[in-house]
Amino acid sequence: MVSALQPGDPRTIGPYRLAGRLGRGGMGEVFLGVSPGGRPVAVKAIRAELAADPQFRARFGREVAAARRVSGVFTAQVVDADTGGPVAWLATSYVQGPSLEEAVEGHGPLPERPLLALAAGLAESLTAIHAAGVVHRDLKPSNVLLAHDGPRVIDFGISHAAESTALTQTGLVIGSPGFMSPEQAMGGAAGPPSDIFSLGVVLAFAGTGQGPFGTGTTAALLYRVVHGTPELDLVPATVRSLIGRCLAKDPARRPTAAALPAEVGALQPAGNWLPEAITGTPAGETGPGLTSTPPGPAPAGPAAALAATGSGPAPGSGQAATQTTAAGPAADSQLPAPAGTAPATTPGGMPRAGDAGGQPPPGRTTRPRRRPRRPLVLA
Repeated sequence: MVSALQPGDPRTIGPYRLAGRLGRGGMGEVFLGVSPGGRPVAVKAIRAELAADPQFRARFGREVAAARRVSGVFTAQVVDADTGGPVAWLATSYVQGPSLEEAVEGHGPLPERPLLALAAGLAESLTAIHAAGVVHRDLKPSNVLLAHDGPRVIDFGISHAAESTALTQTGLVIGSPGFMSPEQAMGGAAGPPSDIFSLGVVLAFAGTGQGPFGTGTTAALLYRVVHGTPELDLVPATVRSLIGRCLAKDPARRPTAAALPAEVGALQPAGNWLPEAITGTPAGETGPGLTSTPPGPAPAGPAAALAATGSGPAPGSGQAATQTTAAGPAADSQLPAPAGTAPATTPGGMPRAGDAGGQPPPGRTTRPRRRPRRPLVLA
């Protein structure tokens, strides 16, 4: 949620007036900013310890340049950045909507229809990210925001800069162990197939309220990711085999991001993108895949709330958006679309079941269903 600025917080970063706090993570703090023209943005200020490292600065600049090339309906757009100034920062478009983590914790696992639409949207976002030569490396529920017209992936490609610094040798760990791929958990190269593995974990979490590798210490989670068999019994049958393929231990056996939208699209029944309890808006017109905003006035955006107060979000304005991520947050999205916006859809078919491979750790037993927990994040 958007919270008030603290006494020690900056009031401006670059050309943006800061109006509130959106979150904090391993790479820095994120603020709700307003451009000179009144556009709301999420501004991430990089930690001073990281920014003081010349190696980080150089890599961060390259990663931001690559992230600027990413475009897509379901990805966060990088709109501005300064990688060489006294404060290193980047700005992305503001997303109005909760994170997947918040939605599942607050309302339980997604029903089958929204889960399929989520899978299609995330697959399309990874297609755009990989097409730009970028690897996300930190896809997890807090890096997926649920806008009224579909999911948005945020924070793609920039965690690699922090991982390369000397600070990672002194306790700074970027990422969530339960959502890493086996190759990433073992310190190997993380290419596009690594994001596909993380996608499988995210979808399993969305459909069941818990990660397929359980909970516990970092060591236990990493062991299960590398050697364990994911628990998918509670995953809806329509996506179980798809998720299983994504979670194959061998990166070569996972599907590609480009192939996934077509595979998921044919499974999407007609209906609304998300339940009203999550979106906070009435159900719209039905149709295949994602749906448009129902007729009537569009919900007030963050810019309107900022204008009303002159300094920050209006209390009770209904802005549930959080750009909070463990590795640092940044967010994209558009403000609510005008009534009558055409739905986004994708065609395709269902993949065959794949082999998750590996053996579970000694003594591991099937877990009972439990209340969803936040992914373990070290920062």
